[in-house]
Amino acid sequence: MIRTDALAQLPVRTAVPALERALDDRGVAVLCAPPGTGKTTLVPLVLAGLAGGGPVRRVLVAEPRRIAARAAARRMAWLIGEQAGGRVGFTVRGERVMGRDTVVEVVTTGVLLQRLQRDQELAGVDAVIIDECHERHLDADTVAAFLLDVREAIRPDLRLVAASATTDAQGWARLLGDAPVIEAQGVSHPVEVVWAPPAAPVRPPHGMRVDPALLTHVAATVRRALAERDGDVLCFLPGVGEIGRVAGQLAGVAAEVLQVHGRAPAAVQDAVLAGSSDGRRVVLATSVAESSLTVPGVRVVVDSGLAREPRTDHARGLSALTTVRASQAAGRQRAGRAGREAPGAVYRCWAQAEDGRLARFPSPEIKVADLAAFALQAACWGDPDASGLALLDPPPAGAMSAAREVLTAVGAVDTDGRVTDRGVRMSRLGLHPRLARALLDGAAEVGGRRAAEVVALLSEEPPREYGDDLAAALRTARRGGDGYAARWRQEVRRLSSSVKDAAGGSGPDDAAVGLVAALAFPERVARARGEGAFLMASGTGAELRDGSGLRSAPWLAVAVADRPAHAASARVRLAAVIDEDTARTAAGHLLRGGEEVHWAGGDVVARRVERLGAVELSVRPLKQPAPGPVREALVEGLRREGLGLLRWTRESEQLRERLAFLHRELGAPWPDVSEGALLERTEQWLEPELSRARRRSDLARIDAGQALRRLLPWATGEAVRLDELAPERIEVPSGSRIRVEYGGEQPVLAVKLQELFGLRETPRVAGVPVLVHLLSPAGRPAAVTADLASFWRDGYRAVRAELRGRYPKHPWPEDPTTVEATRFTKARLKRE
Repeated sequence: MIRTDALAQLPVRTAVPALERALDDRGVAVLCAPPGTGKTTLVPLVLAGLAGGGPVRRVLVAEPRRIAARAAARRMAWLIGEQAGGRVGFTVRGERVMGRDTVVEVVTTGVLLQRLQRDQELAGVDAVIIDECHERHLDADTVAAFLLDVREAIRPDLRLVAASATTDAQGWARLLGDAPVIEAQGVSHPVEVVWAPPAAPVRPPHGMRVDPALLTHVAATVRRALAERDGDVLCFLPGVGEIGRVAGQLAGVAAEVLQVHGRAPAAVQDAVLAGSSDGRRVVLATSVAESSLTVPGVRVVVDSGLAREPRTDHARGLSALTTVRASQAAGRQRAGRAGREAPGAVYRCWAQAEDGRLARFPSPEIKVADLAAFALQAACWGDPDASGLALLDPPPAGAMSAAREVLTAVGAVDTDGRVTDRGVRMSRLGLHPRLARALLDGAAEVGGRRAAEVVALLSEEPPREYGDDLAAALRTARRGGDGYAARWRQEVRRLSSSVKDAAGGSGPDDAAVGLVAALAFPERVARARGEGAFLMASGTGAELRDGSGLRSAPWLAVAVADRPAHAASARVRLAAVIDEDTARTAAGHLLRGGEEVHWAGGDVVARRVERLGAVELSVRPLKQPAPGPVREALVEGLRREGLGLLRWTRESEQLRERLAFLHRELGAPWPDVSEGALLERTEQWLEPELSRARRRSDLARIDAGQALRRLLPWATGEAVRLDELAPERIEVPSGSRIRVEYGGEQPVLAVKLQELFGLRETPRVAGVPVLVHLLSPAGRPAAVTADLASFWRDGYRAVRAELRGRYPKHPWPEDPTTVEATRFTKARLKRE
């Protein structure tokens, strides 16, 4: 019996006529309706003709999560008085509840992607609803792009609805070809915001780590909410681990504590979604409860302010979920859960001043996630670079390049990016391409069943209580009776069936686990380089926690690792012991051998090296390296340590300064002799000496001054004017030849004052007046001038008055411009 009263109470019913008109006219529409309005349950029933009359049509509803798909199907079945599996069914990975009469099928976006790859026409399907599209999950974006291709090419009759829980729908409307936007108003009661920041500062989240002090504060805030408010409490936390820790701190509260997340047993999920009249409840949930699920009875929300998003470090080959501050949009969604049935309150565990600094929306997954699976889907669709797909955000070029490298390495695409037969098979396993490779290749080595067991462990990370040893985790899962072990066994059955024809394998479990893990993550095979420290083939360091039983292993296959903020090495969270042969087998595409000549430790190092990525397997000295690489190494040494490696005499340094002066004042053809310019032109001035050199000591024998003369403009004939334009010495009136210093901004002539008597104008070089440093008879500075005439007129008198008493043996005429210059004392002058 159809529950007409319940259907009539769903606020989205007022928007259904407009939605149907939009689909009749355009075939596409964007439906905006707040959580709890019935967009996920009433709309599919209406479009399928199961509620409100109309012809019966087959409708697919795509949900981002398995828990949401199951819940939506069961709720719709309940609304029409049935059990799931009748006219309403669902399909998620590893579970299918369908019947002959099913017309509304709820699937995950991942399942729908697989179905589209097998049947682009979606034969028999009349309409597809992409639910919760505002969450910007990568699978949902990809499904939408593929469906738009299908509508344009082969199924213009296919109806398509993008359903969003927020009003930020214009982007989706443009993507769907200016589709009509239909908005439904929810029945929203007022929600009081209570700002409840921790009393003392807490450390910001990084990686998967959350400050325990914050979790303690969240638990205290839940207790406060129970004391101050009526109704059930819904508490948002970033992940399963944090939910477990807060649940432990809520022992003894006067309420039933329930945990809702993707790994929770179906019975617990059903109990939460069914509500309860037997006392109060505290529901600890991940972001799955923001919009995908409606939890009845909630009057209070406690928001930790944290969420989990995927992040990929392409340079280090690390991909993982990371803890981030939840966006403003997520905060609004979470708060709204308190006002669905009556006025409520939200306790936000951060300061009001911080709220405006939060991101407006969560990051689209396509911008931050590992794109290997997406790239494989696009290649199977016939668009390897995804340039023809209608996407709200294009995939980042760097991430796509990294994804193609992974796909090429595992044999899923060819060198042109086109999908291979192996790639097609991998795409249909419902696994990340890395795990698909591990399953297919591992099955041939260790047997299909054992390969499936290990891949199932890798596809859903085991609980932390299982430890960091992957082989030990396998044994725990085999004998375990917890929820994880049950899901693991179900996934093992699914994967085993896909490789059931594979040959069996023998050997110990530990070796099999290590091989399969290494096949999945060949860049993460790691060699020990100290107690608990390893170097991965990707070049990233990795460290095990203190007390880990893996610390003495010679090699590891690292399955899960993250890099804490500001840490040089990754932290290993799950790994298996392997040997060098296994590393070579799994990461054979990274195996390189050859001669290496480079500058290291202050000299040329030449050796024959075999490497597995960044890991050195063997090293032998190379006695006769080729001249070319040696020359490159020497140039690298000059770049790192500077031209001081050459032999610089006083004369060669002055030559360089003279050339620098001429280049600065006259330009071409006088050469630039700066460090960078000389390093760029080594072949023009350091040959043939550089090509003959073999080590640092050979560089030290190269006369830099002689080499510099090769850069003089001999071809134009200007080289012969070097001494004219920038003379090494200038002859002064006394007859002395005084060295000119060119190292500063202006040439400097340091000369005793008496030697310039009779010289009325300042000497010039290349038209530039020199800066004259006038010295006392003892060679000490007396005055500095670039205008000698002015000095004789205005400055000399003061210098004469100060120094002639100190140096009475030397001449100090009244008018120095009219007397003869001298190097000697007055007595010497008389004798001569």
